[in-house]
Amino acid sequence: MSIICGIPLLECVYCLACARWAWKRCLHTAGHDSETWGLATAEEFEPVPRLCRYILAVYEDDLQHPLWEPPGGYGMKPDGLILKRTYEDTRGTAPPYILYLDHDHADIVIAVRGLNLAKESDYAVLMDNKLGKRKIDGGYVHNGLLKAAGWVLDAECDILKELVEKYPNYTLTFTGHSLGSGVAAMLALVAVLHHDKLGNIDRRRIRCYAVAPARCMSLNLAVRYADVINSVVLQDDFLPRTSTPLEDIFKSLFCLPCLLCLRCMRDTCTPDEKMIKDPRRLYAPGRLYHIVERKLFRLGRFPPVVRTAVPVDGRFEHIVLSCNAISDHSIIWIEREAQKAMDIMVEKDDIMEIPAKQRMERQETLAREHSEEYRAALQRAVTLSVPHAYSPSKYGTFDEVEGEDSHRPSRESSFDSPKRQNWDELIELLFDRDVSGHMVLKKSQGDG
Repeated sequence: MSIICGIPLLECVYCLACARWAWKRCLHTAGHDSETWGLATAEEFEPVPRLCRYILAVYEDDLQHPLWEPPGGYGMKPDGLILKRTYEDTRGTAPPYILYLDHDHADIVIAVRGLNLAKESDYAVLMDNKLGKRKIDGGYVHNGLLKAAGWVLDAECDILKELVEKYPNYTLTFTGHSLGSGVAAMLALVAVLHHDKLGNIDRRRIRCYAVAPARCMSLNLAVRYADVINSVVLQDDFLPRTSTPLEDIFKSLFCLPCLLCLRCMRDTCTPDEKMIKDPRRLYAPGRLYHIVERKLFRLGRFPPVVRTAVPVDGRFEHIVLSCNAISDHSIIWIEREAQKAMDIMVEKDDIMEIPAKQRMERQETLAREHSEEYRAALQRAVTLSVPHAYSPSKYGTFDEVEGEDSHRPSRESSFDSPKRQNWDELIELLFDRDVSGHMVLKKSQGDG
């Protein structure tokens, strides 16, 4: 066609598509992703800078003599460190992590370090996946990250169960950065599904903070576990926005320009509605916290602002063309900006001189707003026809309602509910099978 007309039509179409994509990306800034979200409060954001320091502590060989201690220290007491696992301990199955008992904040914390560029085992975890390879609880997850989380839970379930039962008022927190964020998110998911391994811990005691999160679970799971999992993103961070599977990126390093060209054309021609309805597509998990510190056509950094929401559509779907896309992924920068944001929030509260009683009322209001936002996100997922999404029950809470089981997808567990067992017994009592295998009503003893 191009030769007959004398005009390179295919080349022109390709160039126009690339120009449109580049124009949209150049005008798209990270602030647009969260411009409609609400502002986070000091009470809900308080754990983030502290947990970032715990993650940084995993990188230390000896916490008694730290080499990369941030300003103000790690805030950890040596007697609270229960255990520390290295690559030798995990045999490359999972990244290194620590188990820390935080008495000051009534918290049991597992902190997982991020990707080690010099370790082949970390790449093996990332590349152990294909779209649609692993399904759990009615959704899809990253296979390698789930296997790493399963190994950690199997290795530490006994000590975690002991700590959970010994300290019934403590929360159980999983946190990690980059690769570790995906492992932490999978740990929270597995802990909720198999709470019997942890002394039947209540769902409300389990929480996760995924810092610079990897896209590790399908959209229905990302929304459904928003009451447990929280993701923290600094401005232009590339990883939560990288829709290309991680394993494909590492496999395509020698043909990265070709990959980017194909991604350009595909993003331009694929509508957002189609992306949402792909059940295998992975997303950043849970509730999102976005730290924004730069503005379009402005130089320098501004006082950071933290916005939060449980979005269904517009969930960091577009890569931001920014020279800070890689630096914003650094755990050091995230800890620094998170602490700045936290200090600003606390300072505003101190200026307002909020009484203690009013603070408690605000916490209750915040919990109620989060619950309502969570329900609205589940309902919107159903409205947008997200695969395997279900609407919340009108009665009670999510994990305590009998009617919810009719909407919830079947879980991969080793036991059935008592109601299902009673129903099966009733069927066997009333019905029988004929020669062809069909169910027929049993005749009573008085029938001829």
